[in-house]
Amino acid sequence: MQIYGPAAAALDSLSRSQIEFLQRIPKAELHAHLNGSIPIHVLQELAAEYLTSPQDASTEAGDMVKAGIEKLVAGPALDEIHDFFHLFPAIYALTATPDGLARATRGVLSVFLDGDTPQCTYLELRSTPKATEGMDRERYLNVVLDAVERYPADKATLIISLDRRMGNEVLKECIQILGKLKKEGRRVVGIDLCGDPKAGDMAEFAPYFAEAHKLGLGVTLHIAEV
Repeated sequence: MQIYGPAAAALDSLSRSQIEFLQRIPKAELHAHLNGSIPIHVLQELAAEYLTSPQDASTEAGDMVKAGIEKLVAGPALDEIHDFFHLFPAIYALTATPDGLARATRGVLSVFLDGDTPQCTYLELRSTPKATEGMDRERYLNVVLDAVERYPADKATLIISLDRRMGNEVLKECIQILGKLKKEGRRVVGIDLCGDPKAGDMAEFAPYFAEAHKLGLGVTLHIAEV
């Protein structure tokens, strides 16, 4: 995995023994967005398949995916908070099918939790349930949970994110799905508010988060981002 910018400079300042010490420390990752954590090699595999499919290869959407992947591989400049939002349409297109979403989720989990020196010993993965031509929001969450639950409960769990741009009908649907998943004993531990910080009114989300809290879910909010 290539590291860029200030993170790369900080890593370069460490000695080998310091890096090995940090790798050995047990760590908990509590803020991993699924679509923002997909390994580049997984994105490249999904993009190659997407761009060679007859219905997408020569479309504007196909060009968008290719341009987005090229930016990711090159190491995009993220100088402003909105710079990274422009990359997500390409990633969303690659995870719009159950197969693409499952592969992306497995890739993220593997990077964090597998290997001799895993990046963390406990992971709270978070993702916004999306409705696409290939699946509804409930199927989306079940696909992600199927991958998460391949790991022990003390290793991986899921936080469900609500986007600030969601309307009331979608929010109600998400809360209903949350209730169903909790009754089924699926590994959902929290609910999150995320998305474009300039969109929506946080006060309108209060009743939905109160309902999620009644279901026994923890609450996490993205605030003060700009």
